[in-house]
Amino acid sequence: MTTIFEPNLICSEHTIQDPPTPSTSEKAWHSIFASKKFSSLLTMSPTPKEEAKVVHRSPSHVSVNVMQENPPYQIDQTTLIELVKEKKLERLQEFGGVNGVASTFGTDTQVGISGGADDVARLRNTFGSNTYNKPPTKGFFHFVIEALKEPAVMILLGCAALSLGFKIKAHGHKDSWHEVGSNFAAVFLPIVVSAISNYMQNRQFEELSRANNNILVDVVRGGQRQQLPMFDVVVGDIVCLKMGDQVPADGLFLDGHSLQVDESSMTGATEHTEVNSSQNPFLLSWTKVAHGDARMLVTSVGMNTTWGQISRETNEQTPLQARLNKLSSSIAKVGLAVAFPVLVVLLVRYFTGHTKDEKGNREFNRSKTKTSDIINAIVGIATTAITTAAEGLPLVVTLTLAYSKKKMVADQAMVRKLSACETMASTTTICTAKTGTLTLNRMKVTKFWLEYELSGSPTEKAILSWAVVELKMDVEKTKKRCAALQVEAFIPQKRRSGVLIERNDDDTVHVHWKGAAEMILAMSSSYYDASGVVKDLDDGERMKFEEIIQGMAASSLRCIAFAHKQVPEEEYQNLKEQKKLKEDSLTLLGLVGIKDPCRPGVKKAVEDCQYAGVNIKMITGDNVFTAIAIATECGILKPVVEGEEFRNYTSQERMEKVEKIQVMAGFSPFDKLLMVQCLKQKGHVVAVTGDGTDDAPALKEADIGLSTGIQGTEAARESSDIVILDDSFASVATVLRWGRCVYTNIQKFIQFLLTANVATLCINFIAAVSTGEVPLTTVQLFWVNLYMDTLGALALATERPTKELLEKPPVGRTEPLITNIMWRNLLAQALYQIAVLLTLHFNGESIFGVTKKVNHTLIFNTFMLCQVFNKFNARKLEKKNVFNDMHKNKMFIGITGVTIVLQVVMVEFLKRFTDTERLNWGQWGACIAIAAASCPLGWAVKCLPVPKKPIFSYLKWNVAGLDQNS
Repeated sequence: MTTIFEPNLICSEHTIQDPPTPSTSEKAWHSIFASKKFSSLLTMSPTPKEEAKVVHRSPSHVSVNVMQENPPYQIDQTTLIELVKEKKLERLQEFGGVNGVASTFGTDTQVGISGGADDVARLRNTFGSNTYNKPPTKGFFHFVIEALKEPAVMILLGCAALSLGFKIKAHGHKDSWHEVGSNFAAVFLPIVVSAISNYMQNRQFEELSRANNNILVDVVRGGQRQQLPMFDVVVGDIVCLKMGDQVPADGLFLDGHSLQVDESSMTGATEHTEVNSSQNPFLLSWTKVAHGDARMLVTSVGMNTTWGQISRETNEQTPLQARLNKLSSSIAKVGLAVAFPVLVVLLVRYFTGHTKDEKGNREFNRSKTKTSDIINAIVGIATTAITTAAEGLPLVVTLTLAYSKKKMVADQAMVRKLSACETMASTTTICTAKTGTLTLNRMKVTKFWLEYELSGSPTEKAILSWAVVELKMDVEKTKKRCAALQVEAFIPQKRRSGVLIERNDDDTVHVHWKGAAEMILAMSSSYYDASGVVKDLDDGERMKFEEIIQGMAASSLRCIAFAHKQVPEEEYQNLKEQKKLKEDSLTLLGLVGIKDPCRPGVKKAVEDCQYAGVNIKMITGDNVFTAIAIATECGILKPVVEGEEFRNYTSQERMEKVEKIQVMAGFSPFDKLLMVQCLKQKGHVVAVTGDGTDDAPALKEADIGLSTGIQGTEAARESSDIVILDDSFASVATVLRWGRCVYTNIQKFIQFLLTANVATLCINFIAAVSTGEVPLTTVQLFWVNLYMDTLGALALATERPTKELLEKPPVGRTEPLITNIMWRNLLAQALYQIAVLLTLHFNGESIFGVTKKVNHTLIFNTFMLCQVFNKFNARKLEKKNVFNDMHKNKMFIGITGVTIVLQVVMVEFLKRFTDTERLNWGQWGACIAIAAASCPLGWAVKCLPVPKKPIFSYLKWNVAGLDQNS
């Protein structure tokens, strides 16, 4: 019995016997024989027979440009638009078909636009550029106006204007501008800060949009195939399309094989549309190539395309922003609920004569007080009450997400949808592809019948390079010897691809297949032995091949097989009508084992994710033995299932087993989608990595879609939320840490902000009811709010991911935004601030022996410094040492320093604006000591245990905005 010729084959233990050592002449003959057999498969270019000719460029002395300055094209833009948009096949024939339309542009269907830059410029000037009109860029003042539309802001500005008018009338210009001017400045400063933030965010969205649309396409110009940005494509260009590409403009099908296009973005059709030269040669911009390959002639670009009439302006609001808007609304309602009685109490006390001016006189006297003074007093009271309720919570999300998105790009992750940043914090399962993500996708042929070795990049290039370098195959000569008649592109479900060719020397027709070894082996009924003799593939020989395949797979190799068969003329006619390649009774040509090494650092990244409570599932189309080998190397190996087995489960079985499965082998894109759907039904937050067109449904279905930036297709990137720029799983783990970091930073700020808000509302309410005045003036409250909303957000938003973020389980879908730990921390700090400041309000004058105005300055200074120290407490929600690693966050230290300096300036040098008095060293020391006491208090409070069950779940009613579902 003849065996396969395998000199020095590493996995020879899977063969029946080792063949005798061949002589030098036998080796040479074997190489020639293998080269001949492999050549017809490895170099097949998916080009029709009539295109297999080599196009030679004309001599330079012939290519004289004799076109006019503005050449008269024989077809107008309107006709081109209608031709493709309405798919007028008869109208196309009137122009002489696609070739006739191409000739009107001066385009050669083989060479493309051949006149150089001048011709390209004329076509662009005549038919337009491949860009889209967008709404005018929003300038800075647009966001200022938007901020001014807030009701509270309009009321405050109105009050300030009225107050200015009455002050000028009563006291003149010189004595009034500083007091009312400070009120105007206090209102406008937060507006300007908010406008700057929103303006910068809008700029970042525009930059992100440009980056997302900066797609490179393959274009043939001057006989040379080159990659150009999509926006450089002009009418008359020849564009080469392959599976996964996005169609860059409207155009016409020139030639290709088995082209199917996903037009769902344009027509809503769920089924793929077949595009061919006879029945439907029309291609629409921004659709995606789902199958096959083709060359197209561009007929319309930019705003003249079908897609050009669709607006693509982004106005995205993340789920967390929506939740914080509700929380902000709830806080505002509580603030107004407190502000209203404060307003009523202050008005009652004013009109009953219980309020006095700086000289101790009653402010209101029915018979003596002027109307203008009464109105001015009412305006002042209203301003104080409204300022008490003012806050700006949503600003922190803008700052946090903008900062995090910028830093994530440096960590090899480009965020396309901001919601993904926060959703990653809740991720419980990551379904990751193997090739290119866990592995390098740098293929190396390591095992084959002749035992050569050569490094390459993707699978086909690796095999072809090996054949060219080691087998000395002449690619161009082989191409000329045959022509491709029909191509079946690689389909993940079938894990194989095929080509039907005709040999020019004898006009015989052959079908060649390559793909997963077990699939090709199943299609074969014979094989070539070492002498080049065709042998029947009986059960015994089939078992030997299966053992060889398993041995390669167990060594982490991807096993690829090749087979072919000559097709008789009568059988070829049937295949031609059915548009299907012969799939049985093939002759096996050979096997190759391709090594795709694991990426450095993958195992550590997998361990980090598992340590964080995130389940990692590896999904691959490779066979179960290869999958197990790679999974073991990456530290993922646990229960394994094959795609066919998984899809044959009943719905109940899938739901029972889906969580336990860790490695999925032989999975198709449909199986991947089914896996994601099952996991989501089980309540998991699922992230999926993918790079192919067929991965798009799973990427869309997942809570977070992660596409690869290098090997990924445009269809995958368009369906994803985050693009992993280096394709590495280590970057996926980094995204997980950033997601948790974003969520945690926002929680820190919420705790920080609510502490101050609760303290402010309580202090002002109690003081107003008891004494008829509030200890903090309008300008002082605005300064506190500005600090908390902007500087505090910047400081806490710049905390970078730490390992401790991985020590906790993922954030649940229904977990409250404000946790019990946060309630414990903020209530303790708020109660401390209320107690201290009310003590100063009622007894500060006697304790420190100071005047009323100095006492109010002490209250303002102490309150502000309390926020500074409480910001340190907010750095760590659970850890007691809040100063740990603080030296690494220079932004935090810088902002804290700036805040303290500004506070000193306001108290000591801007007393006319802030209505304060200078403090001596002793008074400053007292303020700092009182505020600093909040740090040991925070340490002590964190020793107190809290229940795991959310605090509001003990109540039958729900506090709007304070939990996950509000």
